[in-house]
Amino acid sequence: MVRFGIAGFGLHAVKRLMPGFAQAPNCRVTALSRRDIGKARQSAKQHNIPLAFDSVEQLCQSPDVDAVFVASPNALHLPDVLTAIRCGKAVLCEKPMALNARECQQMVEAAQKAGVLLGVAHVFRFEESTAWFRDQLAAGKIGKAVFARSEFSFAAGSQHPRTWIRDMSVAGGGPMADIGVHCIDTLRFVLQDEVVRVIAVGISDSGSGQVEAAAALLLEFSLGTLGAVMVSFRAEYRTPLEIVGDGGVLLADNAFSVDNPVQLELRRGQAAVEVHTVSNASAYTRQVEAFAAAVEGKADFPVPGEEGWRNQLILDAAYRSIRSGHAEDVSA
Repeated sequence: MVRFGIAGFGLHAVKRLMPGFAQAPNCRVTALSRRDIGKARQSAKQHNIPLAFDSVEQLCQSPDVDAVFVASPNALHLPDVLTAIRCGKAVLCEKPMALNARECQQMVEAAQKAGVLLGVAHVFRFEESTAWFRDQLAAGKIGKAVFARSEFSFAAGSQHPRTWIRDMSVAGGGPMADIGVHCIDTLRFVLQDEVVRVIAVGISDSGSGQVEAAAALLLEFSLGTLGAVMVSFRAEYRTPLEIVGDGGVLLADNAFSVDNPVQLELRRGQAAVEVHTVSNASAYTRQVEAFAAAVEGKADFPVPGEEGWRNQLILDAAYRSIRSGHAEDVSA
């Protein structure tokens, strides 16, 4: 049984992480941290978690914690991850991994030096829908991938609980950083290829502050596929994914949903030749179970820190492109 401490216990922990942990037979949440000790104790009591702290340092030093799940706001990922590493605790960090690639590099190098396991919580890699896309493409069902499209939007108005997502100094960006990183990572995973060049355009409005309200990215992959990513904090919730090959199309209108069944289609011409329905309801459980197995040395965690670092290099290039108005190469 691997005992987890959740650093930065907030909305995401309540809505997604705790239900996932509840179904994980080899995991138990034994501690949490919030900046306010009163709120920390209240959350711990509400979710039957034994230990509550008001500092990540105290959580990481607890002998009742084997692994730390960093779910704090983005700007705190670097100090929280480094604290866990310094305390010798395996650490699973929420996406985006950091504010920029330099911070990701610090995390990865610190973990390597300390011999500590570092993973990134790209939960879509544990979804049945994403696995179907990857498997179908690898099996040659649609031939060579020509285009790949991933979209992610949700309405994040002024009353959104995560008020910090509009603060550049805390979030590091708008929907590109928050949900675009999911799209980027999923396309890399499905295509089994790397992005070498990015063109991005972002728009802002009166409610977006210093971050973008919506953005569109064009990704050039090394094997020739062109990827399109569109993200928004203004449009209604939608997560379509489409891979267009020279021999067919893979498509799902709500590919990333963990709340509803996902219909997957293999199309040739104008007809759906295969249709499947899957559920991603256990994705969060599979993610923490996979990390627990890695903590126990039973298997490698499939999304190590290097993967988060690579995604951040692409995000950094996208933000450079918005500023420069030109295509930007992704740094090695």
